[in-house]
Amino acid sequence: MLHFKHLEPFEEIGGKLIDEINRVGRIREYPKGSPAMDDDDTLRHFYIIIEGRIKVYRYNPANNREQTLYLLGPHDMFDVLTVLDGRRHEVMTEALDHVKVLELPIEKVREWLETNRAFNRAFFPYIARQMRQVEELATDLSLYDTSTRLMKLILKNLDLKNPVKHLGLLQNLPHDEIASLIGTVRHVVNRHLQQLKKEGILNIERKKLAVNDVKKLLEKVEKEY
Repeated sequence: MLHFKHLEPFEEIGGKLIDEINRVGRIREYPKGSPAMDDDDTLRHFYIIIEGRIKVYRYNPANNREQTLYLLGPHDMFDVLTVLDGRRHEVMTEALDHVKVLELPIEKVREWLETNRAFNRAFFPYIARQMRQVEELATDLSLYDTSTRLMKLILKNLDLKNPVKHLGLLQNLPHDEIASLIGTVRHVVNRHLQQLKKEGILNIERKKLAVNDVKKLLEKVEKEY
């Protein structure tokens, strides 16, 4: 039996539901670089990421290209689509770190959506954020060049409250993974990052990115709108 006392992002669900989650849930772990949950798993279970990052992506073997749809981190959920429509979601996943997730029976999750308002209030805004993310990705791929897409990705992951200005889920991410997030290839990302470093906007050290000049980065992005 698990021993959660609270569970983000479901902070207001109450002790009774937490007790049930502890009773029916279990922890699963995935080593770095391994596939995570697959479409058979998500037909039966629902997942909340506890530690680490998971890439959710599509892959085209004809041209060896991939497009990352979501980069999931702590407190993210997977797979909300299958919870709602019960259909197989044919995407691929990879653990970018050593990952720990909470696995819950999908039928229980559907039951809680109908009976627990607090669970419902956290679940549906999360779906809306994911829908907006996919809409933004489609728009960016259609309307903006790779340099602008990269700068927008950096801004999206930038915690302005953090004086160190580290880049959240992008931190220590290989450049080929960053490329997959914006629909390009590694050498293009490398070129754009070096240009931003040359302009004094970014600091790059051992794969760690930090923003030195947020104002200048915002100004460069705004010129493209």
